[in-house]
Amino acid sequence: MKEVKNPKRPLIFYYVIALIVIMLLNSFLFPNLMKQQVKTVDYGTFLSMVDKKEIEKVQIENDSIYFTDKKETPNFYQTTTFDDPELVNRLYDSGCSFGRVVEKEMSPILSFLLTWIVPILIFWGLGQLLSRTLMKKMGGGGMPSMQFGKSNAKVYVESTTGIKFSDVAGEDEAKEVLTEIVDFLHNPEKYQEIGASMPKGALLVGPPGTGKTLLAKAVAGEAGVPFFSISGSEFVEMFVGMGAAKVRDLFKQANEKAPCIVFIDEIDTIGKKRDNQGMGGNDEREQTLNQLLTEMDGFDGSKGVVILAATNRPESLDPALLRPGRFDRRVPVELPDLAGREAILRVHAKKVKLGDDIDFNAIARAASGASGAELANMVNEAALCAVRQGRNYVTQLDLEESIEVVIAGYQKKNKVLSDKEKLIVSYHEIGHALVAALQSHSAPVTKITIIPRTSGALGYTMQVDEGERNLMSKEEIENKIATFTGGRCAEELVFHSITTGASNDIEQATKLARAMITRYGMSEEIGMVALETVTNQYLGGDSSLACSPDTATEIDKMVVDTVKRQYKKAEDLLSANMDKLHELAKYLYERETITGEEFMKILNE
Repeated sequence: MKEVKNPKRPLIFYYVIALIVIMLLNSFLFPNLMKQQVKTVDYGTFLSMVDKKEIEKVQIENDSIYFTDKKETPNFYQTTTFDDPELVNRLYDSGCSFGRVVEKEMSPILSFLLTWIVPILIFWGLGQLLSRTLMKKMGGGGMPSMQFGKSNAKVYVESTTGIKFSDVAGEDEAKEVLTEIVDFLHNPEKYQEIGASMPKGALLVGPPGTGKTLLAKAVAGEAGVPFFSISGSEFVEMFVGMGAAKVRDLFKQANEKAPCIVFIDEIDTIGKKRDNQGMGGNDEREQTLNQLLTEMDGFDGSKGVVILAATNRPESLDPALLRPGRFDRRVPVELPDLAGREAILRVHAKKVKLGDDIDFNAIARAASGASGAELANMVNEAALCAVRQGRNYVTQLDLEESIEVVIAGYQKKNKVLSDKEKLIVSYHEIGHALVAALQSHSAPVTKITIIPRTSGALGYTMQVDEGERNLMSKEEIENKIATFTGGRCAEELVFHSITTGASNDIEQATKLARAMITRYGMSEEIGMVALETVTNQYLGGDSSLACSPDTATEIDKMVVDTVKRQYKKAEDLLSANMDKLHELAKYLYERETITGEEFMKILNE
């Protein structure tokens, strides 16, 4: 889509600048050009300067004498003439010359016209010419002198290089829903013939980076209609009523350019639920929301104006905004599955040169849970890695390294571990990997490293499932908790001491154990009772307990017991395989990074 940009500043801004320039010219330049500053002296002073030969040029006119001195920057003088027949001879004897010294002063009216009126007319004419030129480029929208109440929406017009549905991968269900909107904009007659009306609005909801904005632009690209794009935060103004005015202006422009698509990004900024506690600036937000509700009810859907909006927080939106007749459709744009991740990787990989060993399926499996934006970043990081290695194409190793960069950060080459710390980290990571491999329900180990990363991790163990997983059993969650405790358990068994390196493992294990009890109903004591509510599911999820203090105390005890049981299980597994623990830790200590194949080969010998 080709964006048509509104002028950055109103025209009055340039008029003010022009007026200031004219005033400066009149103050410092024009007075010196129009007339000289003349100093009046008496006739005796004039004769004294003649005798001293200090006069450079003389002009005698009627009853006045004008003259200049011989200084580097001459001064201009005037005196009154007397009947002196010897004056001319005395002037010749002093060596001065005769000629025009001062110009006659210009008429005040003519001076005012030339110094003020003419420059202002010139600037005004240039401004009008510029205004008409921009008006033509904006399709007749004009360029207002003041921008208060204007929507400032970015307008994209039909373009042959616009974004299409083929540029969006991994969101087949969302594209299928939105294809109907495109078909309505192309063929409204077949819908009107049967009496069907197109939904006025569609709300795209999902986590950040899943392609909600890209999908909206693809709808406009497929339909070949103008596309208005604006963020919800652009409606919120300091002055009460400006947000509502911007909403009115946006829908006015949309009706003029119908059929078209209006896209409001981050609509939760102005669409939050209303309450009676809003004061001050919140009143402006509520006025903006009320105006948006009114406009969505008022415009004619048969014209082909479709409202698209995107948000990461659908639960915070006002119910009046979500009712039928406003945002009729809710289109989930979720994180891509395995097939979707592979398709997204292939789309972004078209922009870079690839080697012959690329396995997109393996990369997609390793990048489980990644959004479309993160996958695009991985492809770009792989290209940058190839450049650093002096190659002009991307290999499989580059893509694997890019996953680690996105997940754990870059290798921290200036951080050098002591031999003792390096040995502790080796046993810690092998403890994770060994417990995972010895349990039947854990994902296979693919890589173990003890190279520090910029995220703060001194090492990590990567596990990749063979296929896509949507459900986890109670046994699988317990095994996952045991894997998290394996690192600390290995430290204690070998060194009879513990370190701070297990802080993240403790956090993850505790979170899983608590979720088993409060969200998944996997506790025999409590059973299928929801004790925790989760909000902002697309933004990490904020959880809060919904139970009595006594029940919360019982939950804490059960969480501790669960983690302790899995720690004991990990301890038993490692104690029974101490030889393999020492052998694998020594191998990792020497090489710093080992693959899953190397790990399993030593384990199965």
